[in-house]
Amino acid sequence: MFSTASACRLLLLPIPRIRLGVVSRRMSSTSNTRTTSGLSQFSSCELSDALIKLSIPHGGHIPDIQLISPGKICSPAYTVKMVLASDTLSPKLTGGHFVDQAKEGHVVVIDAPPEAKSAVWGGLMSAGAIARGATGVVISGNCRDIGEHRELGFPVYSRSHSTVGQTPFTRPSEVNVPLTIHPRYPSSISASGASEGLFPAVTVNSGDWVVADEDGVVCVPRELEEKVIELAERGRAIDELCMRDIKEGKGVQASFKLHRG
Repeated sequence: MFSTASACRLLLLPIPRIRLGVVSRRMSSTSNTRTTSGLSQFSSCELSDALIKLSIPHGGHIPDIQLISPGKICSPAYTVKMVLASDTLSPKLTGGHFVDQAKEGHVVVIDAPPEAKSAVWGGLMSAGAIARGATGVVISGNCRDIGEHRELGFPVYSRSHSTVGQTPFTRPSEVNVPLTIHPRYPSSISASGASEGLFPAVTVNSGDWVVADEDGVVCVPRELEEKVIELAERGRAIDELCMRDIKEGKGVQASFKLHRG
């Protein structure tokens, strides 16, 4: 049994400080949204094939985006809408820097104005995203500080790169909003209207699955996840049979006809 003196000494022991803000933020970012998926076992090509079979016209492919800093991504999207700094009509971002609002286990997906030649993502942002537990960034726009991303080991995919930063050219406007990402065409094609109908725009919603690898970037709507996995497994099995027969010299056409129908 404890004596009164012992009890008093226990009461005087320092109580650990609990950072409630950090705890609650991390809980909200991990408990409400699952951040792993069976989609991760497939390539972006296999997932696009599955989405095409589901009559998704673009196959989930987010066009014109290239691997800048290596690393495969398969995570739900945390979306960021960028606008020109001169845009006074679009909303102003609240809640602090958009990187500081990134969700643990999510990939940052940014849509920047097509006319912007500046970068919207740099090495410091990759460092901040890593600290937040983000898994990578996909940018419909430009990045910079390529060497820093690679040194940090942070996956970066973007349309291109630039030497100038975000300020004073663009600003973040909203997060966790749908992003409609359009293909980019040379100005001569866009001006003539010939680009209409060539390739449909892709809408990325917050929480949709985004898979990125050396072949490209694919968005899988969250509600189609299980069906896409099922079709991708079936497609992989068929392609393995085709590969075996083609290697044995049976011909591409004959192998396709036999296994793909």
